[in-house]
Amino acid sequence: MIRAVRCDQPSFRDVHLSPGFNVIMADRTKESTKQDTRNGLGKSSLIEIIHFCLGSTLEQGESLGQEPLRGWTFTLDLTLAGRELSVSRNTAERNQVLLRGDTADWFPGSGARTLEGLGTETVVNVSEWNALLGHLLFALPREAPEAKYKPSYRSLISYFIRRGRDAFSSPFDHHRKHSEWDKQLHNAFLLGLAWEDARDWQVLKDKEKVLNDLKRAAAAGMMPDMLGTMGELEARKVQLQSQLREQRDALSGFRVHPQYREIEQTANALTQEIHDLSNDNAQDRQLLALYQSSVEEEHPPSQDDVARVYEEAGVVFSSALRRRLEDVLAFHTTLLSNRRSFLAREIERLLHAIQSREEAIREKSDRRAEHMGILRTHGALEEHSRLQSRATATEAELRDVTARIDNLHRFNEGASSLRMEKEALYQRADADYRERAEARRRAIELFNANSQALHSLTGTLVIDVTQTGFRFDVRIERSRSHGVGSMKIFCYDLMLAELWAGREATPGILVHDSTIFDGVDERQIAHALELAAAKSAAGGFQYLCALNSDRVPWSEFSSGFSLDPYVRLRLTDATTDGGLLGIRF
Repeated sequence: MIRAVRCDQPSFRDVHLSPGFNVIMADRTKESTKQDTRNGLGKSSLIEIIHFCLGSTLEQGESLGQEPLRGWTFTLDLTLAGRELSVSRNTAERNQVLLRGDTADWFPGSGARTLEGLGTETVVNVSEWNALLGHLLFALPREAPEAKYKPSYRSLISYFIRRGRDAFSSPFDHHRKHSEWDKQLHNAFLLGLAWEDARDWQVLKDKEKVLNDLKRAAAAGMMPDMLGTMGELEARKVQLQSQLREQRDALSGFRVHPQYREIEQTANALTQEIHDLSNDNAQDRQLLALYQSSVEEEHPPSQDDVARVYEEAGVVFSSALRRRLEDVLAFHTTLLSNRRSFLAREIERLLHAIQSREEAIREKSDRRAEHMGILRTHGALEEHSRLQSRATATEAELRDVTARIDNLHRFNEGASSLRMEKEALYQRADADYRERAEARRRAIELFNANSQALHSLTGTLVIDVTQTGFRFDVRIERSRSHGVGSMKIFCYDLMLAELWAGREATPGILVHDSTIFDGVDERQIAHALELAAAKSAAGGFQYLCALNSDRVPWSEFSSGFSLDPYVRLRLTDATTDGGLLGIRF
């Protein structure tokens, strides 16, 4: 329970609260004009201060984070776990919280300083303070488990002290950007359901998201390891295994000759020389054949044969002409003899040259065969390296294909396992849901009673478990009306306050800004305020509401009920110092 809200600045108007029903009223005075506003009087700032002293961070746009309030120290006087203490926090040193009271055993080893008549004074950081509040108000373990999804004190307290206009959009959300897991987990916790099921549902949703992201990434070509069907990958794997065996066999029988390149060059040179010798022999054999045919075909004619030819031609030779013909025949005979001698010498030379080349060809062929034998049975180092590189590349591709097969197996197994896990979780959650029927019945009865007390509003709190998690809903007739939507939140919050009242670990408080009554029918506002007064008194919890005086349905209250005794502070727009902070900025 909050006993007082104070500040170290003299302009601040201290707020003193009582058990049960409390109202902070913002008045429109006779002196105010239409241009005056009560939006800056401090109703919302009061809720910010309460949150701030209870360990919140300052959100963007909140008044406590503004420069004019820098260095202000705000204090809550609390009754917490049966002890009276004061908690102070400075807007310029937000990480430190000063506690005064009997708190030394809550923070052993913190160096608490004893104050005469005030117990002890302890300075702790905000995270330590939040851990303690979570333990004392909601029975959360002070040493939070290393789990990603778990109940948070800051989220839980935000259902009892809604902060900002966004907090009044839905009974099950305290912020517009509330995640689904946060909503399911914390509402399940507050309603006495198995919040662990909500956590496990979110874990499965995370797994499902990872699988879907992998599938989309693979389809977009960003994850080649996930491409291909199982049949295609297995076929490629068999092909690569066979190819790798062949390459390894070739490597195992490969012998490197240190002079492989020299031998290869010599063999190539011998091949060229043999080729050149063969070409020379071919040319010489053609010339030899020509010379041999010339020798066989050439015969010198006799003198009688020449004379007979001339006689047959009718030529009568004189003795002088005959002597000249004899000379010509003698010269011709000499010429033929010389030519025969030349051809004989050339034929002999060609035969000798051809024979010499053939011997050289045989000798070079033998040498080349010896070198080629070495080349056939050995290899060069760089050739071995190329074979090794090809085998390494094949092995790498085989590993890649194997990994893709394994990934695809895991993906398929993960998808199948996920389906089974989801079904198992649903079965477990459904069984637990049935076992906690009494907790659900209690919450539903309280909510329904609250809605019925608001006259003409028949409401139902729906708590269900589905294949995807918990489902919460509030149904009230005329629910399309904005005012009825606000009453859903009012009835739900009041039900939570009643559920938690009287527990050993309890927040013991419910705080509403005037926003909750925006657009609400005056009669329903009156009924809601009377209901809050009655329920807070009966349940032993504190209810604090900030109201605008011109929205108070004074004439709609029941006979015998007066709001005035519950007004703890009146704020006014008549003067500049009439607000909570005592200053305007």
